[in-house]
Amino acid sequence: MLPIIFSLAGTILSEAEKQLFTRSQPAGFILFQRNCEHPTQVKQLTDTLRKCINQKDIPILIDQEGGRVARLQPPHWWVAPSASSYLQEINDLNDAAHRAKIDAKHIAQDLQNIGINVNCSPVLDCPIPEADLVIGTRAYSNSPSEIITMAKAVIEGFQEEGVMPVIKHIPGHGRALVDSHKALPVVETSLKELSECDFLPFKALAKSVTWAMSAHVIYTAIDSENCATVSPTIIQEIIRKQIGFEGILVTDDLTMKALSGDLVTKVNRSLKAGCDLALYCDGKLEDMEFLADNITPVKPILFSSKIS
Repeated sequence: MLPIIFSLAGTILSEAEKQLFTRSQPAGFILFQRNCEHPTQVKQLTDTLRKCINQKDIPILIDQEGGRVARLQPPHWWVAPSASSYLQEINDLNDAAHRAKIDAKHIAQDLQNIGINVNCSPVLDCPIPEADLVIGTRAYSNSPSEIITMAKAVIEGFQEEGVMPVIKHIPGHGRALVDSHKALPVVETSLKELSECDFLPFKALAKSVTWAMSAHVIYTAIDSENCATVSPTIIQEIIRKQIGFEGILVTDDLTMKALSGDLVTKVNRSLKAGCDLALYCDGKLEDMEFLADNITPVKPILFSSKIS
């Protein structure tokens, strides 16, 4: 197994993509709006991807959070409200969580119908007022306890419908003053404050999920040189030990500007630091061929996400 989640260019696989995926046997795939035209087309696409790997439970991921991060769009799919809207519109926390769970089940049913079994949601980040808006309305609240209640309900909604949630962006992206798609955020908050706020939602829900996605963020109090994705210290001491997440740690997209170096360097650094899988989202054949030729395969990871 190649320890990379690959992406693809369009709505159908090219022959070159089929050959690459069959040859390289990536750990899974991620779909974007460019890949999703209508339900029949996406189901045919996910079936084809599984045939390339010859494995029914191969993870096929998507970002279907709701609000402004939704790869599946109308008229063929319903888009859930943004995470922040629940507590803005519903005063009672438990009622808001119940509504979010119902919506999560709706999302998961849509995903199941088209062969997608892993959803990169919910966001557990706890934003501060001055933070870049890359998280913004994607966060349920700026209160850790409210985030925990809301995210727990969403996780349960996904899981009850057979879709694996991915909590993100561990150990917390809420203090980033710049968008990690564009630059490398540096957070100078003390470890004490991070532990008492940002890490709490992840710690509370770490045992509830199999998947988590890393943050391309430097926390100077822990590792002043490396962002979480490529920091052995953050992954081992914070994510694995303090937060207690023992599942599959996937990087955020390695093509984001927060990371420097060529793709092979990024993948190797993240895997060496302790990530289980690297995420490549650009869908460029030449990039994926380069990775397939230069990254060492590993033993298959046992995934518990299944599509019947």
